Amino acid sequence: MSDTIAAVATPPAKSAIGIIRISGDNAFEITKKVFSGDISEPRKMVTGKILSETGEVCDYGMGVFFKAPASFTGEDSAELYCHGSTAVLRTVLSALFHAGARPAVAGEFTRRAFLNGKMDLTQAEAVIDLIDSETELAAKNAAEQMNGRLGSEISAISSSLTSIAAEFYAFVDYPDDEIEQTERDELATRLYACADSAKALAGTYSSGRIFREGIRVALIGRPNVGKSSLLNALLGTERSIVTDIEGTTRDTVEESLRAGNVALHLIDTAGLRNADTEPERLGIARSEAAARDADIVVAVFDGSAPLDEYDMQTLALAKNSRSLCIINKNDLGTVIDRSVFGDLPIIEISAKLNVGTKAVIDKICEIFNVADIPCDGRTLTNPRHASTLIRAEERIRAAADAFSGGIYADLAVSDIEDAINILGEITGNSAQDTIINEIFSRFCVGK
Repeated sequence: MSDTIAAVATPPAKSAIGIIRISGDNAFEITKKVFSGDISEPRKMVTGKILSETGEVCDYGMGVFFKAPASFTGEDSAELYCHGSTAVLRTVLSALFHAGARPAVAGEFTRRAFLNGKMDLTQAEAVIDLIDSETELAAKNAAEQMNGRLGSEISAISSSLTSIAAEFYAFVDYPDDEIEQTERDELATRLYACADSAKALAGTYSSGRIFREGIRVALIGRPNVGKSSLLNALLGTERSIVTDIEGTTRDTVEESLRAGNVALHLIDTAGLRNADTEPERLGIARSEAAARDADIVVAVFDGSAPLDEYDMQTLALAKNSRSLCIINKNDLGTVIDRSVFGDLPIIEISAKLNVGTKAVIDKICEIFNVADIPCDGRTLTNPRHASTLIRAEERIRAAADAFSGGIYADLAVSDIEDAINILGEITGNSAQDTIINEIFSRFCVGK
């Protein structure tokens, strides 16, 4: 018996339409107490009156019923489509609770779908990734994972390991039979192939993280080289204050923009120099922290002036990170010595005149190979998946090394079984409750 839950599935703000979801064994009966439309035919949207807990009409809307197991949760479910007044939605939700439903907790609808076998954990996690998507390709990758693409990749590795383990059991069951070296080599080769597959899949996370989180770009340099002007030019708006007075920017200023397939999170920082005041010193410390934490450092230099000690400090930060050097103010002429940059990529611009600034965005995307990142659902966007695959790969390689090295088969089997269980943490076949609880705690109420 599954208790019946209800929640608003749309954002808590005034809108044209508000949706309430109901799921559980008594979803039909409870919904009928609140909605006058005939929802007896599953998957047929009908119109009707929506009633408060006192039986008064509080709205006119639409409703639909989904018969188990043909629903998102795998249970009897219903949805009510109201006008998007927060007052109306509260009233309808209160009526549903009065009729016997209880408030759903965060992620409970999707959790029930997982527990009822409607999706594996990779698909459940893809739901929240789809909701959080900032670009079309990020959404496409998440949608493919919702469709089971990533789960299929994991299951394929796990199935191969299960097949190999079955053959190992034959050796374990008949220890007196001598195992031919060719058999050992063949099984070890298959294990190494599984390990390579796990490693390759885990390796997609470095690119997939860009889909999910975007690229953090720290703009660094000494005062008045044009960092704030560059930020404003890239954004197309006057976001940062620009003056001729040094030390105007005393804290990091962060803004985001779309760059084709990804989001760029731009961080304007305080100019690097010997600060005169405590606020400026704190700002410079944050600049250095932003450079360390960024995916790429965009080091900005005044091309119309020779490099000074603070430019060299900027250059040192750039050389310790993935970076792009910007020679700004080329409208004033360029006297800077380009040889000091070595092999670092360089772009000359005029942020003031907004000349060459688009090339900055294009170069960042080129450095991260954004155009070549696949979005077919096989690109990992979740650090949990990547770290778990690495753990599985280690156990698979240990099994292959053990068996090819002549160690007893039962030791190799133990490593294979460990790998299968580890992979099951990704799909949910062997995930502990703590992992499952952590995953669904990220969801909003109503999903």
